[in-house]
Amino acid sequence: MSKILIIEDEASIRRVLVKILSEENDTYKVDEAEDGIQGLEKIKSEDYDLVLCDIKMPKMDGEEVLQEVKKIKPEIPMVMISGHGDLETAVNTMRLGAFDYISKPPDLNRLLNTVRNALDKKQLVVENKILKKKVSKNYEMIGNSQPILHIKELIEKVAQTDARVLITGPNGTGKELVAHQLHEKSNRSSQPIIEVNCAAIPSELIESELFGHVKGAFTSAVKDRAGKFEAADGGTIFLDEIGDMSLPAQAKVLRALQENLIQRVGADKDIKVNVRVIAATNKDLKKEIAEGRFREDLYHRLAVILIKVPALNDRRDDIPLLINHFAQKIAEEQGSASKIFSEGALKLLQEYDWTGNIRELRNVVERLIILGANEISENDVKLFASK
Repeated sequence: MSKILIIEDEASIRRVLVKILSEENDTYKVDEAEDGIQGLEKIKSEDYDLVLCDIKMPKMDGEEVLQEVKKIKPEIPMVMISGHGDLETAVNTMRLGAFDYISKPPDLNRLLNTVRNALDKKQLVVENKILKKKVSKNYEMIGNSQPILHIKELIEKVAQTDARVLITGPNGTGKELVAHQLHEKSNRSSQPIIEVNCAAIPSELIESELFGHVKGAFTSAVKDRAGKFEAADGGTIFLDEIGDMSLPAQAKVLRALQENLIQRVGADKDIKVNVRVIAATNKDLKKEIAEGRFREDLYHRLAVILIKVPALNDRRDDIPLLINHFAQKIAEEQGSASKIFSEGALKLLQEYDWTGNIRELRNVVERLIILGANEISENDVKLFASK
């Protein structure tokens, strides 16, 4: 049932609004407040799906109520009610974040359409939040070891800045988790994070992938196409395995970082972009620079903040936590009950040499869950976890 609050000082208008909404849809629960102060108190103490608020009221006007609601419960859509002389003010409330406004006396169809649209928007906001929580959970960093606590602390300090970050560490350690955490905790989190695996894209296509191209720039360029930097405008671009990027592409990335400008392949027009760059690599970039495969000036542009993700062998205390996390996640994916790992099994797995890091650990946990008993024993580990 959708819960709607009407804040209106004129009792006759309140009655009309309540009557229209109550008769139209018996799933609307309508509450009333006769002034802005009373309305704001109700909003603070209860959850509403929509607020209809008059603009001109004694004690506290609608603009003030709107501004306060946007601070405390920004997800609630606000529809403003305006008198004949309030049109300019009503339009201004839209700039302040109101969903829409309706005029007095309220037109039946206009009112109902606005209410339906506002409630639909609220539902979308709720669904997006749920989806975002699920996505965020997929990139959760599991562990309480000293190296992981240090990384979490760095993320908290750095996330809300626009500082560029270079994440290093062996394959399979979870460098992408650090990148996603930096984005999720940043002021850009409402905008996209665009991932580019530089190692997976042929060198002759990497520039087009990053910066886009114009029609006719090369044989297969049959139409204009935006690149990943444009797609990430306002958000974050994550350049994974940047150590595998070609030198010409590195030069263009350097320019994008220096000037916030990109140029599509085959074009001579600059495009301004506002993108935060996070990069990751499993290579020793200092060695790559010495051997002429990586630009030193790009390295210094990227490595404003350096985050080194440790190998799993260097954070063995986290292995039981990771195993239980993966066991629960795999059970959810398979729609089955989560299996328990015995103390002996956990201890044995802690002693393994995890050359494939967390990626390898997850694969082993999945294998044990499929092949092992209801409680994964030390013997199961010896039988099924061997390399």
